[in-house]
Amino acid sequence: MNKIASFTIDHIRLQPGIYVSRRDRVGDSVITTFDIRMTSPNQEPVMNTAEVHTIEHLGATFLRNHREWAERTIYFGPMGCRTGFYLLLAGDLTSQDIVPLMQELFLFIRDYKGEVPGACARDCGNYLDMNLGMANYLAGRFYDNVLSCITPDRLVYPE
Repeated sequence: MNKIASFTIDHIRLQPGIYVSRRDRVGDSVITTFDIRMTSPNQEPVMNTAEVHTIEHLGATFLRNHREWAERTIYFGPMGCRTGFYLLLAGDLTSQDIVPLMQELFLFIRDYKGEVPGACARDCGNYLDMNLGMANYLAGRFYDNVLSCITPDRLVYPE
C-alpha cells in the first residue's frame, strides 16, 4: 500500500507554521488543505484533547462566520496526532494567502471569553471535554511565536 502524501513529510524537521498540505480538484473547483501546525511534532508535548476540542469549536465558528472567508470554509478540525489542525478552503491558495486570516483567528481564540459555542449536551457529543483557559494560552503562544513574525520557512514544508 502506498503512503499517503501527509506521511511523506519529514515530521522530525517540521516546525510550527502554516503549510499547504494538498490541493484537490472537485469538478472545476480546487480545495486547498492547510496544515496549521501549532507544536513541533515529536519534540514537544502534544495538545490535550480538551484544548484541541475548544480550539476546534471556536475556530470552526469563527471561520464559518467570517465576513470574507465563510463561503470558502469547507472544514476546520484537529489532526489525530494533536499537533495542529487541518483547514480546508475553496480555492487554489498559498500559505501566504491565509496568514492574515490565521492571525485574526488565533487572536480571536486567544482573547475569547464566555461560553464556548456548541459546548452543551444538545450540540456536542463530548461537551464536557473543553478547556478554554488552555485554548486561550495555546492560541496566544502560536500567535506570538509563529504568526506575528512568520518567516518563509514556516510557510513551506521542509524538504
